[in-house]
Amino acid sequence: IAGFLGMLWCLSLLACIYGDSTGFPMQANPLILYGFMLLFLINPTKTFYYKSRFWLLKLLFRVFTAPFHKVGFADFWLADQLNSLAVILMDLEYMICFYSFELQWKAKDALLEDPGIDTCHTYAYGVRAVVQCIPAWLRFVQCLRRYRDTKRAFPHLVNAGKYSTTFFMVTFAALYSTHKVQKHNDYQVFFYLWIVFYFISSCYTLIWDLKMDWGLFDKNAGENTFLREEIVYPQKAYYYCAIVEDVILRFAWTIQISLTTMEIHPFAGDIIATVFAPLEVFRRFVWNFFRLENEHLNNCGEFRAVRDISVAPLNADDQTLLEQMMDQEDGVRNRQKNRAWKRSHSVSLHRPRLASQSKIHDTKVLIEDTDDEANT
Repeated sequence: IAGFLGMLWCLSLLACIYGDSTGFPMQANPLILYGFMLLFLINPTKTFYYKSRFWLLKLLFRVFTAPFHKVGFADFWLADQLNSLAVILMDLEYMICFYSFELQWKAKDALLEDPGIDTCHTYAYGVRAVVQCIPAWLRFVQCLRRYRDTKRAFPHLVNAGKYSTTFFMVTFAALYSTHKVQKHNDYQVFFYLWIVFYFISSCYTLIWDLKMDWGLFDKNAGENTFLREEIVYPQKAYYYCAIVEDVILRFAWTIQISLTTMEIHPFAGDIIATVFAPLEVFRRFVWNFFRLENEHLNNCGEFRAVRDISVAPLNADDQTLLEQMMDQEDGVRNRQKNRAWKRSHSVSLHRPRLASQSKIHDTKVLIEDTDDEANT
């Protein structure tokens, strides 16, 4: 699907670039592309990954109605993904506004009919700031709902506080942008407040990423320095590289703001946003691996059906072993540390039926002994 939609995007982009040669209106291409993607998503026929598409739609519905029902792992996991896609949501808002208010279809050059019109690209009418806050708001109300269900101030209210910093950050960014355009004398004050809350939000989210979402910097880490007691992935270097990558990309906004405020180029802000948005998606992509690992190992709640299920890749020989390990008292710990267990129990894998019969026999003997003691 990713390759197919990527190919359609490339065709749409080429159609825009060579619109003059084909005689097809350039401004029609994005509308056609997004229209096709929307139809692809809501297609009611049981084709093109029907179950996956409607699972996504159902989950999105639960995310946007979070205060009215219990929040599960998939709900807040998807809402976290939306927080990394805020730029895309703002682009969608801009597209809707552009086609609704700015575009002049009858003009020869619709994009340059009235260069003075720039309503959609500013915070002047407030909608843009609201759209930018939507992902953080969804996670904010999810945290409040989880606090209502569990009555635990930590971590749910503390996590809600993390997302609330986004509201202040967006508010001061909007005030700075608006007052600067209107040439008010106080716009520098809002700029400094914007930077302060951006810095607070970045530090807050970085600490939460490493300590809470990934479970790293555990005081009982032992030989896994700065990590946690149990890790799944075989190389510790993966974790250390992920920590460095998360720190760098969490503070990449400093470069973006520095280059944008210097006003080197009239479209510098858009160009830089285009570069940094995929980097944020990559950061979230890496985040997912360690977040899911930590969920498996530590955060499964008070009603875990099995012990720690390994999220490391399994081969065919490991599958039977994994199922058997789930029934052991030690459960499935870090698979990298259970080589000795694997060797010592390899014989039993070839005789599962005999092992089951032995367990049944032992149970019968235990019951009979208990009955004899009771009779005595």
